[in-house]
Amino acid sequence: MDRAAFAAIIPREIVSMSEPLIRITDLCKHFPVRIAWPASANVPLTERIAKSLSRRKAAVKAVDGVSFDIMPGETLGLVGESGCGKSTLGRTLLRLLDPSSGRIEFDGQEMTELSQSQLRPLRRNMQIIFQDPYASLNPRMTVGATVAEPVEIFSIAKNNSEKERIVAELLNRVGLPVDAANRYPHEFSGGQRQRVGIARALAVKPKFIVCDEPISALDVSIQAQIVNLLQDLQKAEDLTYLFISHDLQVVRHICDRVAVMYLGKVVEIADVSSLYSVPLHPYTQALLSAVPVADPSVKHERIILGGDVPSPIDPPTGCAFHPRCQVANKPPACFQKVPKLRKLGVAHQAACHFAQRHDQQ
Repeated sequence: MDRAAFAAIIPREIVSMSEPLIRITDLCKHFPVRIAWPASANVPLTERIAKSLSRRKAAVKAVDGVSFDIMPGETLGLVGESGCGKSTLGRTLLRLLDPSSGRIEFDGQEMTELSQSQLRPLRRNMQIIFQDPYASLNPRMTVGATVAEPVEIFSIAKNNSEKERIVAELLNRVGLPVDAANRYPHEFSGGQRQRVGIARALAVKPKFIVCDEPISALDVSIQAQIVNLLQDLQKAEDLTYLFISHDLQVVRHICDRVAVMYLGKVVEIADVSSLYSVPLHPYTQALLSAVPVADPSVKHERIILGGDVPSPIDPPTGCAFHPRCQVANKPPACFQKVPKLRKLGVAHQAACHFAQRHDQQ
């Protein structure tokens, strides 16, 4: 996306930094699996028995050719149905999972081929807030030890007193009392545990944080507090977020741009105002139609998608969404050719053969 397009949607201080902090190009993450051979009456019995005892190689295409940039200070939302590859993409981007192919650049440095020892200095600038605040904290470690662990790993504190001071400051910043350092995770609520996870991510003063559905496991009354906390910390620390979520209302509130994933691919990416006012991809239109409208006087057409999500082991030919697409008269290309992201408006791209530019609708 060019500089002029960013200028329309991103604050001036972010646009002034022309180079993206994160750039991923044709990123793929495939998980090899073995599956049974399909039965066939035309195959001899002995061969059928041999195949039934063996497995053929296949791959789950969790992330399949994803490309986008994230600018410094920006919050990019990543949305889609469960199982579309959002969390896998976030973890692969941080090299918690090794990519199958493609490129990942962080702050101008290509990191796809780096070894774990070479990645270690970069780890300090990249952190993650996990989805489940109950499973992401070690129940045998106190909160203070949990938050202090990254401080110790990267030798940020010179001595124990400085380490304790840093932990106390971090707990205070995320809204927890200082005495929380001596308590264990089971003594806290879900929202408080997520604050501990945020404090742990902030301990090394990173530039970039992957927020992997950080509020989905929390009560609605607590979600707003965590979202506001993330926004306040972003302003204070000049952080860049990849915000993974299935809650489109929260994404609209916190994000600058939104990328929509379906079956391992990004099918649409745009600034928040364009995506929510003029969604171009049929899948995005269906997702947004499911968002509740508070005003009962507003007519709201619900788009019901037929069928099930195809298997990522054997995706459909052409556009992966075409078996469920609500477009009545699909072009032949939908069945034959995989659509690429095309620029269809200012800072708006969609991977759809049927979609048209804003000014042509």
